[in-house]
Parts: sequence; C-alpha cells; structure tokens
Amino acid sequence: MELLEVKELVVHYGKINALKGISLNVDEGSIVTLIGANGAGKTTLLNAISGIVRITSGSVVYRGQNIVNTRPDLILQAGISHVPEGRRVFADLTVDENLRAGAYIIKDQARIKELTERSYSVFPQLADMRRRDAGTLSGGEQQMLAIARGLMSDPEIILLDEPSLGLAPILVERIFDLILDVNKLGKSILLVEQNANIALHVAEYGYVLETGAISMEDSTAALVESDTVRKAYLGIA
Repeated sequence: MELLEVKELVVHYGKINALKGISLNVDEGSIVTLIGANGAGKTTLLNAISGIVRITSGSVVYRGQNIVNTRPDLILQAGISHVPEGRRVFADLTVDENLRAGAYIIKDQARIKELTERSYSVFPQLADMRRRDAGTLSGGEQQMLAIARGLMSDPEIILLDEPSLGLAPILVERIFDLILDVNKLGKSILLVEQNANIALHVAEYGYVLETGAISMEDSTAALVESDTVRKAYLGIA
C-alpha cells in the first residue's frame, strides 16, 4: 500500500530551480533509494518532504493527506522522521540524552523508556555507551546514534540522508545491516545515498536524480543491470 507520494514537486532557492517536478512513491514497509551526484537535489528533496524548505508547487501526500509546507514538527508527529546528512548528534549530551531528545513529541515517560530500550536492542553497541557524551563516539557510532534517535518518535517512514558519508567501508556495511534491521521493524525508508552500489543492493526500488529531475526509475535489480547506471554510478564500463 502506498504510504508517501511526491508528485510534480518544484523547489526554488531564489531564482535557482533546485527541484524540477519530482515524482516518486514509497510503499508501506519498503526501502526506496534516490541516487545521484552531489548537487543533484537529493538533500533538497528530503528537506522539502520534512518541511525544512518551502515548496514552490506540487504535492507531498502522506497517508492520503497533502502535507506541503506543513510545519516540520507536525510532519514529525504525523509519522515522518528525518535523519539528516552529517549525523548532527548533540555532542555535549549523552547517548541516552540524545535518544530522549528524539522523543520530544512523546509525553508518556513509560513509552519513551520502551522506545529507548527498543533502540538499544536494534543498536546494542550504543547500549554500552549510554552514559558517554555523543561527541566522544566514533563516526560510525554517531551514525548509529543518529538513526536510533530518528526511531525514537516511532515514525512510519524514515528519511535517511547519506548514512555512509565519511565512513570506512567496513563501517558502511555495518550501518546498512542496521538499516535493514530498522526496516524489519516495519519502518519504510526513503534512502538518499551517494554510494549507489550499496544503496541499490538494500533497496527494492530506485530513482536516479540528475540536476533536479528524475532521469530514471525502476526496480533496483533492473537499475543495477542498466548500462547507464553501471557506467555513471557503479564505475563499471
């Protein structure tokens, strides 16, 4: 069943047309990826969906309701969580405090405790660090924390922006294993990722974004076999 539908989305930064009529769908329980070069508009699209940037025209329909230009906190309350590029953990807060910050829309303390323990069960490495300041964690551990914090509002869909950025290859594999674990919780994921190879192997459906427009879309199995994708994004001649 369709959970999120973006239709003919246009975004401007002043006179610059950053998104030029983007359309995509995310079904319940699925992982959908958006690949493309730096500057293609991937982050802008996630920011538009989550209400961070203003939309010029088009629609973002979540569970049948158009949420265009809705306040970001209300979009979060509706069930859309955004894990931004660059991790952005609260360095001076502990791991536990970072997780609780992710649950700020929830008032029931018992529910917060339940969600915290669920996060630690999915990310057991963080459980041993719950009293440490987030700024002392490695890059991979901070990325785990950022995703775990994104889970704390108990969203239906998570927007993940470049989770592999700046991580060593062995850590990238670990992070994507954890992303699959998050998906097994029933969470839908819209994944923006410059590492096309791994993104196309964890997602079920993919879109290729070039200079603010969708140039290709298909099942990830088909995209991996596409000569265009293989040459431009997978480094295979």
